[in-house]
Amino acid sequence: QVQVMESGGGSVQAGGSLRLSCVVSGDTSRIVATAWFRQAPGKEREVVAGIYHQYGWTNYADSVKDRFTISDDTGKKTLVLQMTALTPEDTAMYYCAAGDGSTYVRWLSESSYNYWGQGTQVTVSS
Repeated sequence: QVQVMESGGGSVQAGGSLRLSCVVSGDTSRIVATAWFRQAPGKEREVVAGIYHQYGWTNYADSVKDRFTISDDTGKKTLVLQMTALTPEDTAMYYCAAGDGSTYVRWLSESSYNYWGQGTQVTVSS
């Protein structure tokens, strides 16, 4: 009843910008929070940024603060991750995830999100 789909990944040079989009469809009224995660080859998946929709609260990983911005529309149907000042360390598969609260642990815990997209690849070259 809830589907998640990311887009906007690609290749960019270091210092450049990229904008990722995530469309959440279906019964979006159930969604409490959405977040972006990323996973580089050989690395564990890590949180990038999240948004709690009731108040528009956002939270970011220290590694992306002041460089990335997460936002959503009124209906929680489209999520955007605006990325600037990209570095090769940002290279990863980026996943959009949504949570309805049924598996809540804490805001930026992977376990709190029960709807996941397929991922979109971001590659940053030096």
